Parts: sequence; structure tokens; C-alpha cells
Amino acid sequence: MAITDEKLVQNFLAGDEKALEMLIDRFLKPVFGFVFQLVRDESAAEDIVQETFVKVWKNISKFDAKKKFSTWVFAIAKNTAIDHLKKKKTLPFSAFESEDGNGILDNLEDETILHSNALLQKMDNVKEAENYLNSLSPELRTILLLHHQQGFSLVEIAEILSAPTNTIKSKHHRAVLFLRQQLALRTLL
Repeated sequence: MAITDEKLVQNFLAGDEKALEMLIDRFLKPVFGFVFQLVRDESAAEDIVQETFVKVWKNISKFDAKKKFSTWVFAIAKNTAIDHLKKKKTLPFSAFESEDGNGILDNLEDETILHSNALLQKMDNVKEAENYLNSLSPELRTILLLHHQQGFSLVEIAEILSAPTNTIKSKHHRAVLFLRQQLALRTLL
């Protein structure tokens, strides 16, 4: 049976240097994939991931053992990526979302709820799906990536993003509505 992330943290704090290496090995690819999807720049993603794991190493003694280690690591990665994007001032904004976070898609009637994974599967190719994802605001894209690519629950995403669970559920729904609308527009053309 594989040793848990939380046990590896305990082992590292007790002096086992290999435990941190094992944690980094476990999370390096998923964190890189997540960060790359946010910043869309391989070199920047590498730097952000490196900075993320330096922060993990420096702050691991502050990790709350009652929580999931994966949630903590992805929160650090998300914050580091957002900081990088803010420094570059390349944060795009969604035409469907106002400054207060309300979007025009919130008021659409929704009779047939489609899961966002099913929507993405209906897209003709990966590039098309990526284009639609990239047209979302960074926050909505982050929620979809954490949920569908990394497998976090919406409750865990709320913890990662330091937001109320209902807000995350609403924003996830908004992202799904946007994807559905894009798919509908594509089929009309």
C-alpha cells in the first residue's frame, strides 16, 4: 500500500529528506500541467512550478495535517501562477463577466444540464477545447481545470481558492454554461 501524502509530510518533518523528494515526484507533473494550462508558457510554467515547490519546502512545517496535502500544494501553485500573471499584466477578462463577478450567462434558463466533461468531449479536437477554455476568465478556467483535470471536488476547490463553496459551484456552472453556449454556436455555423 502506498504511503499517504500526509504521512510523507510527517516523515519529512521528522528528518527524512527522501519523503520530500517523494512528494515532489508525486506532484511535479500534475502541478506543471495545471500551471501550464493557466499561464500557457512552458518556460514560465517551469519557473512557477519551481517556485511553488520552494514555497512548499519553506512552509511545510505550517501545513495543517487535518487537511489534504494536494489541496495545499495546488493552492500554492495557483497563487504563484496568479502572482506571475499579475506581474506580467496578462490577466485576460471574460466578456461574459463583469467586475463584480456577475455574468450574462447567469440568467439563462438551463433545461438540459450537460456535464462540462461531456461538452469538452463533443468538441472536435483538443485545440478547439483549449481555445474555449482559454476564452474563460482565469478564475473560471482554474475551477474547470482543478475539477476535471486534477479531480478536486468543488468543496476542495473552494478551499484552494479561499472562496465559499456555493460561489465555486455557481462559477463552475457559469463555465459549463459558457462551454455549452460555444458548442451551440459552433453547431449553428
